[in-house]
Amino acid sequence: MSSLTSLFALLIGMLMVLTATAPGAAAAPRAAPRAVDCSRVKCIALTYDDGPASSSTARLLDTLKANGVKATFFMVGSQVARNPKTARRVAAEGHEIGNHTYSHKDLRRLTASKIRSEVARGATAIRNATGVEPTLVRPPYGSFNATVRANVNAPMILWSVDTRDWADRNASVVASRVIARARPGAIVLMHDIHPTTAAAAPRIIAALARQGYVFVTVSELLAGRALANGKAYSQR
Repeated sequence: MSSLTSLFALLIGMLMVLTATAPGAAAAPRAAPRAVDCSRVKCIALTYDDGPASSSTARLLDTLKANGVKATFFMVGSQVARNPKTARRVAAEGHEIGNHTYSHKDLRRLTASKIRSEVARGATAIRNATGVEPTLVRPPYGSFNATVRANVNAPMILWSVDTRDWADRNASVVASRVIARARPGAIVLMHDIHPTTAAAAPRIIAALARQGYVFVTVSELLAGRALANGKAYSQR
């Protein structure tokens, strides 16, 4: 009996080693890459800035999950630090995470060293919370110049559909703008910190799905293109 007990203890110990989490923040489970060819299908990328926020982002994630939709979240590092659990959920549910700097400052107004600091601190906050290393940057306000381009050290993602959801906190207005302006290969700008934007998601998804759109992440949308650091991309 003692030998059987020892063998059982050894097996349990091995299992614990295999499943143990490394010190620090746990890396979120990653979804397997999808085979989406946006040169052949009608793709659109829904993107959400300035979060995560605990309640509105959670509501949005519920909608995306219920509909099998993947989106891209350009997170602000200070928001990630406030809401790490929500950030981890974004990653765990297979959405893409991009870097929206640490404190959402207009990068054109900063020195080169401060630009690098904003981007690096944003990436660190995301990595510490989620285990994800963001490879894309969205400059706050879509604002950049030659100095920004030389110091972000990543492709910059802009947009082709601006919902102005920050100005018009009205779910119906936001949904109508997305539906009216959607085009194959579009990148849609929204902000998950607004409850009205989360409330607009079901109508947006339903209407675009009826039109035959496939919802993809930014990286899926731009797959096949050689993205260059410091260059801005607004659509496929």
